[in-house]
Amino acid sequence: MSTRIGLTSARKNLARIIKRVAYEKETFVLTRYGEPLAAIVPVEDLERLQALEDRQDIEDAWAARTEPGERISWDDLKADLAL
Repeated sequence: MSTRIGLTSARKNLARIIKRVAYEKETFVLTRYGEPLAAIVPVEDLERLQALEDRQDIEDAWAARTEPGERISWDDLKADLAL
């Protein structure tokens, strides 16, 4: 579960928040006017989220290979994307 904290309070207590995130693996949701704005999470959680996102990207790429339609060469794609 995440602890919700306003930005003003978070600024005043940043060192304590970082310690709780790093050592107690707590997650904080920063709010502005009661609305969620951002989160402070343990590095392990961020790495796990990034790995899930990478896995989904790979699955999507493999699925796209079997979609019907015209194939685009790598050179054409790079040119279209100005890479």
